[in-house]
Amino acid sequence: MKKIVFATNNKHKLDEIRRIANDQVQILSLSDFHCNDEIDETGVTLEENALIKARYVKDQTGYDCFADDTGLEVEALDGGPGVYSARYAGDDCNPEDNIRKLLSELQGVENRHARFRTVIALLINGEEHLFEGVVNGLIIEEKRGDSGFGYDPVFMPAGYRQTFAELGNDIKNRISHRALATEQLIAFLMKK
Repeated sequence: MKKIVFATNNKHKLDEIRRIANDQVQILSLSDFHCNDEIDETGVTLEENALIKARYVKDQTGYDCFADDTGLEVEALDGGPGVYSARYAGDDCNPEDNIRKLLSELQGVENRHARFRTVIALLINGEEHLFEGVVNGLIIEEKRGDSGFGYDPVFMPAGYRQTFAELGNDIKNRISHRALATEQLIAFLMKK
């Protein structure tokens, strides 16, 4: 079975990617290499950040690897918080802080259209490849649901009446931005 390193120490992301990959590829994490380094995400786009992380991990481990970067892009905020989604409320913030800031910024705003976008950068056999997954939806006015992570309690994907946090992992892992990008990644790896 093909082994590949996912450039993350985020257990939520690792579990989600492993469920989506469904044992078609063995996905190792940074913890398998005792790597707890915080990789500076200095890019101004999701693509740049994903490549920065993947290149760093390739240099550290020597393994083919992939990294992702995800952003919540809200129309009324000119695509923000976007690449800054994880630290929207400041460097030492947590997901609750980010949600509070987002809902505050959108208070009284009618246009609540948003999208989650994930970019995966794959480094394999000396080549770089990018895969993208996008899910459109709306930001609701208050949190609902208790599964998922990040902005999931306030994001309702198009075609659903529940947030990602209400839909649960099984449905989310079939329709999410990360799922769409990961499916492309896995299909590419299976052809290699």
